[in-house]
Amino acid sequence: MTEFRIVQATALPAEEAWRRVTDWSRHGAAVPFTTVRSDGRTVVARTGAGRLGFDDTMDLTRWEPPQGGRTGTCHLAKRGPVVTGWARIEVRPHHGGALVRWSEDLRIAALPALLDRPTAWCGRLLFRRALRALLR
Repeated sequence: MTEFRIVQATALPAEEAWRRVTDWSRHGAAVPFTTVRSDGRTVVARTGAGRLGFDDTMDLTRWEPPQGGRTGTCHLAKRGPVVTGWARIEVRPHHGGALVRWSEDLRIAALPALLDRPTAWCGRLLFRRALRALLR
């Protein structure tokens, strides 16, 4: 299983934290060798250099921004031939700021199950750095 979770507290209000972590174009600046585009329903993260690379295509299946003290939730279903699984971002008010919880099940088609744990470890490391950059 390649599921991992990251939790990050921030002094930002929940609405601003939500805006930053769901601004898909900013993800490209936070993840090396990646550009991200979205049409509002689909998010495509292109990772690679030149012609060598792959797309991580995700459908937005849930979009509920935080409002009036309620937790905001965004769910993405990954449907690419290389990367599958899902991602969920939750943002809630917390001690005058916000708490962001990023959960993801990341599967890379070409890798055997034996590499699930290292994949989760690398994903957690990469996305923790990305989340911190997005919240700066």
